[in-house]
Order: sequence, then C-alpha cells, then structure tokens
Amino acid sequence: MAIPRQSQTTTVRHPSLEDVDPFIGTAATDLPTPGGLAATWWFPKPQVGNTHPGATSPLGMVSACAYSGAYPTGYGRYGKNTQGVPETIFGRLQASGFTHFQQSGTGMIRKYYNYVRVTPMIQPLDDLGSSWELSDEVAHPGYYAATLDTGIRCEITVGEKVAVHRYTFPESRSARAVVDLSCGGLEIERSRTVPLRAQVEITGPGRAQGTVVVEGVPLSFYLEVDSPGWRQMLWHDRRLIDGGTRLDFDSIRQSTLRAFGLVFLGKARAGQEVELRIGFSLRGPEQARANLERECDPRRSSFDQVREGTAARWAAYLGKVQVEGGTPARRTVFSTALYHSLIKPCIADDESPFWPYGGPFAFDVCTMWDIYKTQLPLLEAIAPQRAVDLMESLIRVCEEEGNFPIGYRMARGADRFSRQGSALAHTALADIHALGIGDLDWAWALVHMDDDLRRQYGEEFFDRGVVHPITHTLDLAFAHHCTARIARALADDHLGRSLAEPSNNWVNAFEPGTGLLQDSTFYEGGKWNYSFRLMHDMAARIGLAGGDAAFVGLLDAFFGRGAAPVRQPGLSPSVDEMIAGYALNRFEGLNNEPDMEAPWAYYWAGRPDRTADVVHSALTWQFGTGPGGLPGNDDSGGLSSWYVWASLGLFPVAGQDLFLIHPPAFAQGAVQFSQGELSIECSGHVEHPISSDGIDGEPPVQYVQSATLDGKTLDSPHVPAHVLHRGGRLHLRLGPEPSAWGGTIRPPSLSDRS
Repeated sequence: MAIPRQSQTTTVRHPSLEDVDPFIGTAATDLPTPGGLAATWWFPKPQVGNTHPGATSPLGMVSACAYSGAYPTGYGRYGKNTQGVPETIFGRLQASGFTHFQQSGTGMIRKYYNYVRVTPMIQPLDDLGSSWELSDEVAHPGYYAATLDTGIRCEITVGEKVAVHRYTFPESRSARAVVDLSCGGLEIERSRTVPLRAQVEITGPGRAQGTVVVEGVPLSFYLEVDSPGWRQMLWHDRRLIDGGTRLDFDSIRQSTLRAFGLVFLGKARAGQEVELRIGFSLRGPEQARANLERECDPRRSSFDQVREGTAARWAAYLGKVQVEGGTPARRTVFSTALYHSLIKPCIADDESPFWPYGGPFAFDVCTMWDIYKTQLPLLEAIAPQRAVDLMESLIRVCEEEGNFPIGYRMARGADRFSRQGSALAHTALADIHALGIGDLDWAWALVHMDDDLRRQYGEEFFDRGVVHPITHTLDLAFAHHCTARIARALADDHLGRSLAEPSNNWVNAFEPGTGLLQDSTFYEGGKWNYSFRLMHDMAARIGLAGGDAAFVGLLDAFFGRGAAPVRQPGLSPSVDEMIAGYALNRFEGLNNEPDMEAPWAYYWAGRPDRTADVVHSALTWQFGTGPGGLPGNDDSGGLSSWYVWASLGLFPVAGQDLFLIHPPAFAQGAVQFSQGELSIECSGHVEHPISSDGIDGEPPVQYVQSATLDGKTLDSPHVPAHVLHRGGRLHLRLGPEPSAWGGTIRPPSLSDRS
C-alpha cells in the first residue's frame, strides 16, 4: 500500500513492529499536566491503561505473559481499583511464572484467566508460587522476554493457538520447568479461578496432555518439552509422584484444591536452553495436539519459527494503516494504539466448546459497550472477515443461549452485563450489512436480532416506550432502527414498519426543556456523559435542546470551554471528592468510554470547528509514550481504536453507515478498507508535538478549509461508510482559523426523510 507523495524526498512512515511499544498503558497514568480544554476534563475511572506487555497474536486465541497475580491482567503491581490512582500491592515488578490467556485493558471484568502457569526454577518444588524480581524486559508484537533474579532468561512467543517458551538456565544441578495446571485468576482476594475437574497424563518422553475444566469450559492442552536427559514427573500438593503417568480429579472445590501439574527436571549447564511448546484447544487434547503440529515443526526447535510467523501476521495487520509525518512520540503512540486495537476479541475457529458446529468462536468480547463505537468499525475496515466472523459467533451465541451477549468470555454462559447496555451487537450488524462484506445468512441474523429486542429490558421498552436505566431506552431505540434498516433491505416491509415506530421512542429518554436525559441511574457516568450520544435523528434531538445555539452551548459547557482546570482524583479518593467531580458534568476526557463519540455531536449543529478543538486537545494531552501513556483503561482496545480514528481524521458513526471528517494528526495517511485503499492527504498541515515531546503550552489547532473526494468538491463533513470502504483519495486543505466548511450541510438525520 503506497501513500501518495508530495515530493521525491518524502519519507513514508507506517506502523511497524519497531514502532509498537507494548509497555504503553501497563502502569499508572503519567502524563504531563494538560493545557487547554484537556485541563478541564475529569477522570472518574482508574488512571491506568490496564494493558500487559505479553506475547499476543492478532485477534488470536492465546496470549502469554509474566504472572504476578496483579489486577486485572495478572501482570504488574496493582490491586483492584475502580477510581483514582491505582494502589500498588507489590513493591517491585515480579513474577511467579508465566501464564496464558490474559485480559487487555479491562477493569473489573470478573474473568481473569491466567491459566497453565509455567515456572522455570532452580529452587525446590516447595518454592513454587514464590515470586522473583523481573529485569531486562523486552516486548514486541508476538514476543515477550524478561530475566528472573534467579538468573534464568525467559522468552515467550505465541501463535494463534499455541505458546512456545524458551528458558536459558544458569548452571544448576537441579533445574526444572514446572507446569501448574491449578493456577487461574489473580492473587487477589475473591479473584482466583478454581478448576472444577481435571485430567493430565504423560504420553511419552517430553510429551503430556490433559484437560482442566474452568468455569464450565474444558481447556485442553498438548505439551512438548525439549530437555534431553531430564526426568518428567507428575506432582500434586508440591509432592512428586514417582512412576505416575496420569492424574484424575473428578470434583475439585475451593476447600479441596491442592496444586497439581507436571515437572521436567535435571542438570543444566550454563546457557542451556529448554523449549516448551503448548497447543491449546477447547475441544479436547487431540485437537490441541493438531493445533500444535499445525503451527510448530515437531522435528526441530519451533520458537523462532512461531515468533517469525506471528511477527509476519502482525506486520500484515499493522500495514493496513499507514501514516506519514508526526514526531517519533506521536508515531509510537499511534502504532501502539493500532496494535492494542487488534489484540481482542479472541477469535478461535472451530473451537466452540458449547456447540458441535465448526466456524468461528469468539470470546473476550470485553466488553461490547466499550468496543462497539470504535473498535468494531476498525475491524470492519481493516479486518473485515474477522469482523464478520465475530458477528457469526455472536449470532450463534444468541441462537444457543437466547441473547446477544453484551459481554462474552471463555466461560459457560454469556456475561450479559444487564446494567451496561442492551442490544449493542445490532449496530455492528447494521454496518456490516450496509457495507456488503462477508456472507452472513441475513435472514437467520434478522430473526435473532428481532427476537433479542424483546429480551431483558426489551419487553418493558416495547410496552412502555421507556425503561430505566434510561440509557437502555437509547440503546433499544437505536437497535430497533438498525434492525428495521436490515428488514427493509431484505424486503420485509411489515417487520421494518413495526420496528420503525419504537425506534422513535428515544425522545422519551429526554427531559422536556433541558435537552438532557432524564434523571436515572447511570453506569460509570452521569446524564451529561450519555446525553450527547450520536442517535439516528440528531436533528430532532437538537430540537429538543432548543436549536443549534442552545445545543452548542450545552456541548461547550460539557467540554469545559472557559472553565477552570480541574484536579483529578488521587490515591483512594473520598466519596465527597468523587461526588464533586461528577457534579462538574464534564467530558471524561478519554479516561472512560460513555462519551467517546460526543465531540462529533457538534457536526449536526453546524460546528465541526468545535470538534476539531476537542479532538486536537485530546490527541495532544491525553496520550503519551511510556508505561503511563494512557489516560484510563484501554477497554479491550476501544480507547486505542478511538485514537486511531481520531488521528486519521475520520470518525465512524456506529450503526449509521457514516463517517465524519475532521483534521488529521498526520500530513498523510492511508487505510486499506474492506474494498479498497483510501488515501488521506492534507495541504497546509503543520506538524504538532504531543505531551510526550515536552511541549510548553497548547499547540495551535488546525481546521478544515475545503475538501475533495476523488477530485470532486466535498462540501459536507460526512461521507457514507460504504463509499469510503471502496477507497479513493480524500484531500483536506487545512488552515489555522475556523472556516465555513461543513457548517451548512449537516450529517443525515432520520427526520430529514420525512
């Protein structure tokens, strides 16, 4: 993919493996004191990215990382935290081994995985579970390495369904690699995962297999170890089992759990390498073995082979988006954001443990309310088949379990998260249908979309036209709109008409006269944070607020125009401090997801220049390099996807087949959309540093003065998503002052058609 060049000397930059820093977001937020609008925003949620630097594969089943048992990924030093600065529970960066299957960027999600802990040791087995200090950490996409203070160098890589460990030992008379199959969850109160049943057997020299049932899911493995001359044994309760080849546990309880697993042990010369390969499956050890043999060459060491294959997959995904220009810090943040956007959800083909069919099985949809506005549109653009696979999997969940899940895990039964949202998958389904990508059976999909609208809060919404929490009224009205669009496209006019009427019930959520939502209970925010959602009839919504000027006034107050800087919550903030913060009724500044799309609400009031102000301030101050470079939880890539779109000068309006255009952060860019390449070029672009570059004061904002798409004048600040997905050439002329561009022709609203 080539970016058009302005001169022969222009250097093309694009996200590459070298640009990605997986350590961004792994520590408490550590950004310079913001200026401008960003100084007025308030952070209600934990000021930490909650990412991990472990080895991952794009949207792959397996991840692997150093395990301390800290919240929420198993990596790091922090305890459970729901607001303010996270509290450290460990005085150093440490690990008791290396586990598999980690969350990425979530908060209190209840499913923390970290199964199958592998620990290289030169201590007795009795010391298993002790933690050793980590040093010399290195992380790249698909690779993680660190040295334990025992002197063992540890390297891990993963494929799509495999993990490969390589340990370099110091000289020792009693070296060992211990596999703990009872590990799960976090080393934090009420956060452990206890296996229900387990079976493990040694199948030959350096080979073993088994299944551990965790939270109703049979996690199977097939394992190979290259350690010539070492013994292999089973162990239980830290005691070796001489001559044993199989362990069976038919029923395990919290009170009866005793650690168990495998151990490979023997003498090690200085610098000796031991490679351990694990294939995983949710459909039994035989499929786990097949998965391992598919990705690893059984005739030789596979570490470098798997690492190179995963690096190539990452390069292919990251190469779907290219940018040119920007400071090194901005490029690092952008590349890492794109990387974080492609870690979750996990999509494992032919691996569902819950139904016998083949096809994709998606888990770690953590969580739909975080990802449906930004990350799913990104997948639809640059990984369209995986986006379709995700939707196919969720339709299957709905068919098998009775609901489209709002969150879905590697655990029996959907986590429906009834407080957070309703019917959110409908937005992605509507966009995928409008884009014409994939080969979903839309008649099958429509049946389940329609049925799902009557479940949970849906029946009350259908009967009364309004439900509380009031945000579910917006969710359900919008989902009816999305489903009606598909019904009409499938020539089911009767269903389309029957759904269209309740889609107008979003108006019942608003207070007469204020232009804001009714008082209600709200999830992680207040009514201001949810009042500027981009609904399907924004013209009517602005009318409820009293017209353009009144609506812009509400938005200006929300984004802190003219307000004094605020103080962020610190360590263990008091109830009074949090109440005072919420009372500001302020934009949550990318620390949280409810109002991610709110900056673009200005477009329907004819003020795209105001959006440029807000987005510019966020890109300048709210993201940086280093472990503390994220303003809040990455939310499974939802926050990072926001950064990618905002930097490109495009914002997808989920469920509406629509993109909004604003000034990009880079002089040029290119996106390989589902059906063609879109190049984005700017004339008059001025490079601006970000906070990590050590800026002093607010850099000037740039505004769109005029635009063309494929050489034709573009007077409107919006383009249908299906048009951009075909590719083309978008040219933006930028300048230092707001212009009239985009102020007259508003993005479409449903009432425009009446």
